[in-house]
Amino acid sequence: MAYCKNCGQSIDDKAVICPHCGVSQETRPDVVDDGGFLWGLLGCCIPIVGLILYLVWKNERPRTAKAAGIGALVSVCIGILYYIAVIAIGVSMFSLVS
Repeated sequence: MAYCKNCGQSIDDKAVICPHCGVSQETRPDVVDDGGFLWGLLGCCIPIVGLILYLVWKNERPRTAKAAGIGALVSVCIGILYYIAVIAIGVSMFSLVS
């Protein structure tokens, strides 16, 4: 015999729901939310994946979502700075030629 986690009444070993109080007896594994560096790196390498992971995990795994989101944001900022530098170098090269 097993006992209900909520009311403590004895229930069948295979019971999914307590017949006395109606509370589910299934246990869910704990979600690991360590804010992994590798998720941030993935978000940095593939920004759209980082954005999607942030949107999917923002309530369930906030630290990991933040790492993926920051990785995506860093990647986008680096891309913008790269294009600004390329344009600045192109303009300065054009002015030297003419």
